[in-house]
Amino acid sequence: QVELVESGGGLVQAGGSLRLSCVASGSGFGFSVMGWHRQAPGKQREWVASIGRSGTQTYSNSVKGRFTISRDNAKNTVYLQMNSLKSEDTAAYYCRLTRGASEYWGQGTQVTVSS
Repeated sequence: QVELVESGGGLVQAGGSLRLSCVASGSGFGFSVMGWHRQAPGKQREWVASIGRSGTQTYSNSVKGRFTISRDNAKNTVYLQMNSLKSEDTAAYYCRLTRGASEYWGQGTQVTVSS
C-alpha cells in the first residue's frame, strides 16, 4: 500500500509562486510515474504535469512554461514549482502515483490565487 501526502498549498497573489510537495510512503518510488492533477470547484479533475522514472517531464498547455515538476527519489518526493500564478490556477492539487496497473492519489492541497 502507498500513501501520498501533499503539502505546500496556500493563498498567494497573482504573479506569485508556490512549491508543492508530495511524499510517498513505501518502497518502489523510483519505479513509479508521478503526476500532479488539479480540480477547481464545479470542474472536473484535470492533469497538470507528469514525470517519468527517468525524469522525463510533460505538462499541460495551461501550465507549460510556468510550472516545473521534479522528483527526488532518495526522499520519495515529487515537487511542483508553480510560478507566475494566475487566478485560474486556483484549485485543489492532487498527487498521483502510477506503478504498473496500480494507481494511488493523495488527499490534495488547496491553492488559491487572488487577483
